[in-house]
Amino acid sequence: MSPSESPAAKPAADTTSRAPDHGSDHDLEDYGGGSVQARHGYIPAWLLVVYAGLFAWALYYLVAFWGGLGPGRPV
Repeated sequence: MSPSESPAAKPAADTTSRAPDHGSDHDLEDYGGGSVQARHGYIPAWLLVVYAGLFAWALYYLVAFWGGLGPGRPV
């Protein structure tokens, strides 16, 4: 293998994954010397449904099991 064929001699391809451009670069924040990038995004609809379901379950649990001495205790 000649020096011109060595892997070190070849320029590295850009392997960083880039998020789709949803805004300008001024919204992009760098952490860890640029290895982590964060931007303002959106909350997926499925996650909002999960939040709503958990809230409804919490209300049910609050009403159904409020008071008393606790599970397994005589009333």
